[in-house]
Amino acid sequence: MTQQLLVYVPPHPLIKHWLAVARDAATPSVLFRSAITELGRWLTYEAAREWLPTQETIVKTPLAPCAATFIDPQVPVAVVPILRAGLGLLEGAQTLLPLAKIYHLGLVRNEETLEPSCYLNKLPEKFDPETRVLITDPMLATGGSIMAAMAELTQRGVDPAFTRIVCVVAAPPALQKLNAAYPSLTIYSATIDETVNGNGFIVPGLGDAGDRIFGT
Repeated sequence: MTQQLLVYVPPHPLIKHWLAVARDAATPSVLFRSAITELGRWLTYEAAREWLPTQETIVKTPLAPCAATFIDPQVPVAVVPILRAGLGLLEGAQTLLPLAKIYHLGLVRNEETLEPSCYLNKLPEKFDPETRVLITDPMLATGGSIMAAMAELTQRGVDPAFTRIVCVVAAPPALQKLNAAYPSLTIYSATIDETVNGNGFIVPGLGDAGDRIFGT
């Protein structure tokens, strides 16, 4: 059977609520930033399900021994925010993955060609092949930035099957490119919108996430 990209849109009411706040053009920057942080938290919660490796052991309660499950500390976990907008989701993700290593990747899109270029790369030369990688990027629009990020990660040993992408809004062009190149990936998005306009913005989307997060 041919493998296919998995895209989850969790039906959680808090995700729907904060997405609505983020969509609203009248939402001020400070509240928009809070909305993105909350979306990062709840989408990461969903993404961690059946993704983080665990180990079984026995603990002693005040009354008796008891079977217990812990997150396996031997398996590395990394979060890669795509700068700059990915920093908004990172804050929420870190509350759930406090021990994860953070590797920043800065990509900027040429507004004429819509092609990305890298201005900051703090990725290690090589990842442990068992590393669980969470990428935070609010908008998966044309797919240029996320494809560039995946190319950088995979050439450093990251397994797409152990990779999760957390975004706020995804659109078909990006999803189609990811499915063709990395079908073992899994994506968690607050929603999937129907189109990308000629300027590379998702419609209806939520505008420029980076500008709205940082008030620029």
